[in-house]
Amino acid sequence: MLRDVRRLTGANFLMPCPGAAAEVPLQDGVKGVAMALWRTETRKLLDAVGWQNERIVMRAFDGGATLQISAPTDALYAATEIVEASWLAAFALLNNETPPDFSDVAAELRRKIADEHSPAEVALATAAKAHGVTYLGHDGHVSLGLGHGVRAWSDDKVPDTDEVPWADIHDVPIAMVTGTNGKSTTVRLAAAIGSAAGKCVGLSSSDWVRVGDEILDEGDYSGPAGARLAVRDPRVELAIIETARGGLMRRGLPVPQADACLVTNIAADHLGGYGITDVPALADAKFQLADAVRPGGRLVLNGDDPELVSRSAGFGGNITWYGLNLDQAALDVWIAQGGHAAFVSDGQMVLARDGQRTPILSVVDFAPSLGGAAKFNVSNALAAIGLADALDLPVQAMTDGLASFTGSPEENPGRGNFIELGGVTLLIDFAHNPHGILALAEAVQTIPAKRRLFIAGQAGDRSDDDTREMIQAIWVAKPDMVVIKELPKKLRGRQLGELSAVIADELSKLGAIPDGMMRRDTEFAAVRASLDWAKPGDFLVLLLHDDRKPTMNLIAQLQATGWKAGEPLPEPAQE
Repeated sequence: MLRDVRRLTGANFLMPCPGAAAEVPLQDGVKGVAMALWRTETRKLLDAVGWQNERIVMRAFDGGATLQISAPTDALYAATEIVEASWLAAFALLNNETPPDFSDVAAELRRKIADEHSPAEVALATAAKAHGVTYLGHDGHVSLGLGHGVRAWSDDKVPDTDEVPWADIHDVPIAMVTGTNGKSTTVRLAAAIGSAAGKCVGLSSSDWVRVGDEILDEGDYSGPAGARLAVRDPRVELAIIETARGGLMRRGLPVPQADACLVTNIAADHLGGYGITDVPALADAKFQLADAVRPGGRLVLNGDDPELVSRSAGFGGNITWYGLNLDQAALDVWIAQGGHAAFVSDGQMVLARDGQRTPILSVVDFAPSLGGAAKFNVSNALAAIGLADALDLPVQAMTDGLASFTGSPEENPGRGNFIELGGVTLLIDFAHNPHGILALAEAVQTIPAKRRLFIAGQAGDRSDDDTREMIQAIWVAKPDMVVIKELPKKLRGRQLGELSAVIADELSKLGAIPDGMMRRDTEFAAVRASLDWAKPGDFLVLLLHDDRKPTMNLIAQLQATGWKAGEPLPEPAQE
């Protein structure tokens, strides 16, 4: 019955230290007793293995409960087994059964703790803290420092503390970015500013890890593995790390501290996992980045988001606000008092700090804004300005970095990529929740086109209600055609066609006619159907959530052959 049993290698949602956690589904009638028994059995085991000072935290949520324990940093696998063993005992007691023999369980746990014990790693972590440098471990390697101040070893060659060249080890400036939407784009915009400032930037994101102009690896690297790959590269002078909810909940913070942390927004997305069942809980989970801001660092927050505004009251450090709809009177007071903010005034993106307002770039000169129609990208640019300010990057670099960012598939793959192809305009984007799709649809509605098409599909872990809200958001753009795609690699417990039926039903309720819908078995088949449908002057919104490569290969082939809308599609180079 336990779900998501996990090691937490850093500060996390419920504790500021390493440990282990798991969730269990529980009905309200038994939840109180079950939680009490689980806590009691956990405490007994902790005491039995000599961990009398380790803490237990529990959290009830709709449909279940989380139990988390703190644990020594070199015994996290054993800690997960304590969480599991204590639940097995509690479950047996709940069902009037005999639990496993306590003495045998405790003895086995003590043996596993002894096997895992690594005094050298503990000593190194302690020494790193004393020297004021970042320590990272738990992944087959240990490292001290960041970027060009880093030293790393495999975990079977951990040095003694007196063998470490401490004088050569230091951190580089680092920022972490989380939120529901806009993370990847904001990270890449901030990296462009860093590059314009002459820095070798290491960045991790949902598509790749990149150092300077070199992509180290492709894939979803918005978790701790991507962060560590970036910050352990000795070329890096500045690190900007995308920090997704999944990694935060599964492992905790990817690095213990950062010079700047940014939260873009909070909206319903990925609800249900790790006991996060509503938007306030999601906001709490993402806002844990505030705890990672170094003394003297900055927290950058979207002032248009009420969840973030509410939680800002509990943060005692420096805050930079950004937003499209900041109250002018309050903003004036904030700026007069020396506060930092990024906002739009008279068509200019502006940075205010220390009582001064400095224009950065005209909105119309920021290519991804589409002349201001794509307000979500203007918001992302303001976030990047705030982050760059928090990292003490020059104003001229902010201007140059944003002005040179075109939003092409090479710069920002799958995030607002506009491509002219054979007389039609393609918009390729990863938007996948109602909040993000609504922002996109509102922009699309303002762009002239003869006809508009959307590709729509959903991963199986989204609810029917979420799926219907997604289609309602698409409908704002008044599409002439919606191509419903299956995502057979992302069924996640659903039956093939199940969510497509929900999408078709919602479209019908909204007024779509049968000839305004198509269904295809894969995302790539939906792309081909969209291009077959297209005529010159049409606008196709390709919401791609699976492998983009076949689509990009097909587009490249069509561009190379001079294909025009209305002509038959050739066979693509790769399918």
